[in-house]
Amino acid sequence: MSQPYTTNDYKRILETVLLASTQPLQINELKVLFDEDFDNDTLRVLLDELRADWAGHGVELVQIAGGWRFQTRPEFQHYLDRIQNEKPPKYSRAVLETLAIIAYRQPVTRGDIEDIRGVAVSPNILKTLEARGWIDAVGHRDAPGRPALYATTRKFLDDLNLRSLAELPPLTELERVIDFADAAQA
Repeated sequence: MSQPYTTNDYKRILETVLLASTQPLQINELKVLFDEDFDNDTLRVLLDELRADWAGHGVELVQIAGGWRFQTRPEFQHYLDRIQNEKPPKYSRAVLETLAIIAYRQPVTRGDIEDIRGVAVSPNILKTLEARGWIDAVGHRDAPGRPALYATTRKFLDDLNLRSLAELPPLTELERVIDFADAAQA
């Protein structure tokens, strides 16, 4: 591309990189694309304009905890599901309850989770959530045995299209969804 760049040139560069990237990209990662020294606000304006340019399309530009990425709009997911052979993993109620406890009460130990759930937590539940990349041990409690403290990860936020834990739905709404799912399975 020849100099000088226009606003549309900058947006096309951002668009190309974000569409080609397999991971969300942070503002600082996007700044290295340009010879000019953009401040964060200028880059955000370009990203907001790019987001507006894509309004009404089947994909959208979103900002999540991991940065900026293009993704399909949720209302079109059922069309993608028709051509994809892999089924999304099904998680047991115990796995989902454990994940919810970690998300809303983090950092927590396995003992904290057991106290809240009222039943023992299988090591496989924590391994499942760790393998998915949704939780991680973030330290150890200063208590006998130094139990691991678990918290959610950036991947958890990204997979749920959240920028922060503050965007989690209220617990009452989550309980309603779980109760609805249980009733549908019965």
